[in-house]
Amino acid sequence: MQKLAIERAAAARGHMIGTWFSEKKSAKTVDRPELLRLRALARAGGLKRLYLFRLDRLTRSGIRDTLQIVDELRRHGVEILTVSDGFDLAGPAADIVLSVMAWASQMERLAINERIACARDRMEAEGKTWGRPPVLDAALTGRVRELRAAGRSLRSIAKELGISKSTVERAGGSPSGTGIVTGGAG
Repeated sequence: MQKLAIERAAAARGHMIGTWFSEKKSAKTVDRPELLRLRALARAGGLKRLYLFRLDRLTRSGIRDTLQIVDELRRHGVEILTVSDGFDLAGPAADIVLSVMAWASQMERLAINERIACARDRMEAEGKTWGRPPVLDAALTGRVRELRAAGRSLRSIAKELGISKSTVERAGGSPSGTGIVTGGAG
């Protein structure tokens, strides 16, 4: 959805998106691989224009971090455009708008953290477990360990059992393996 909106906004201005930055890590920190790559590209002069779906995609870690990153990008000649915020980030009131938006993003992140903590407390009070359900049950974990002890490779075990190689490894397919694994669909 965000990518499509950015493509449409850029096309409406006669621009083409040349490089995409898609971050997997939360914007609550500025120490993220894609953000570091974006900043390095700007420092090298390889970035003229940055389209963001919303300013909070850049950072949600507060006003100081937001203003620092925006200032750094601007110093390197980068024009910053947001698709859904609806504000001009280059006008005379840009720093005020940026500050308010950065504050709102930080408050949203804090509210999300609070809701997550409350949900965790509620589930624990009800005797339920928190987090993702286990990918492997005890029997499958035992099977992974048997196959590994028999000298099978992680890849062959993963293929046979229909799970990811990393899940096999965490399940005991290597010396550092642990018991039942929680995580994604594998």
